[in-house]
Amino acid sequence: MQDEENLVRRAKQKDQKAFTELYEAYFDKIYRYIAIKIGDKTEAEDMTQQVFLKALESISSFKWKGVPFSAWLYRIAHNQVVDYYRKQKKRPDTLSDEALVVSDSNPQQMAERNLDIERVMSATRQLTESQREVISLRFSGGLSTAEVSKIMGKSQGAIKALQHSAIVALRKALLVGTNE
Repeated sequence: MQDEENLVRRAKQKDQKAFTELYEAYFDKIYRYIAIKIGDKTEAEDMTQQVFLKALESISSFKWKGVPFSAWLYRIAHNQVVDYYRKQKKRPDTLSDEALVVSDSNPQQMAERNLDIERVMSATRQLTESQREVISLRFSGGLSTAEVSKIMGKSQGAIKALQHSAIVALRKALLVGTNE
């Protein structure tokens, strides 16, 4: 991928090829972030498309302020998720069946994998909203601590502390779940 700043500059000048490169570079990460937040693959695809549509419509307002372009995209994605839940007026208790289905020829492995996913999702519901956001951005989005701190508007130390407390809480919840 070409230099990100150069791509954004070109995209701001209505260069479709540059925006396409940005889209291809970030689509999967934004999609994973949204899919984990809402638990619905089909809806996540639609919402990811909306994120990039909004980015295309407002890219001219993007300014380099020491924040990477991806942080701007994640902020748009975060706002899409918030809007989604506002419309839903509730958070899902479990992942949809579609989100749990994994193509696998071994039914036992598939069942075990789905059970593991369900246990992790159940454990994450015990986290605070900030902890869930950090876990989602760090591990689903594959972002660095610095990038997450810029997206969430918190110091890197606060992000590290949130991540640590989230992992400890997840580990505890998962251990309790295996002892029952």
